[in-house]
Amino acid sequence: MENLKTVLALAGATLDDVCKSTVWLQDARDFGAFNRIYMSYFGENKPARSTTEARLMVDAKVEVDVVAYKPKA
Repeated sequence: MENLKTVLALAGATLDDVCKSTVWLQDARDFGAFNRIYMSYFGENKPARSTTEARLMVDAKVEVDVVAYKPKA
């Protein structure tokens, strides 16, 4: 999540600009722990999210990608 914040900042955005995320967990039993941490990063406007188990992941327990929208000022 901290890496996502860094990448978003490079584009002039924040987690508040995230409108959709996709999450892959190596083990679905980790969902509860992941969800507690994930939710702590977002305010009241949580993005839409898809979460799935991907047992073929190598060297990673979690992968997250996001789509952010920030209108030009």
